[in-house]
Amino acid sequence: MHLTINDWIGFIGVFGMLLAYLMNLFGKISKDSLIYILLNMFGGGLSCMASWLINYLPFVVLEGTWTLVSLVALIRYFRARWV
Repeated sequence: MHLTINDWIGFIGVFGMLLAYLMNLFGKISKDSLIYILLNMFGGGLSCMASWLINYLPFVVLEGTWTLVSLVALIRYFRARWV
């Protein structure tokens, strides 16, 4: 089996999201922590890009939405600390 750059981008993205989920599930990080938000945002973004590269639109929509939701969480995170 030969893995392409698209596969590696997708693997890294999915790994980031799963890492955030598992760390939260086992109480290592909070869903409101910066690392959780960043892992989800970059993981979703990479997964979205990989899905785009292989022309799989359903996951482009899913991962793009995941990334945007994480971006909103990131904005809220910094707003809460600046106020």
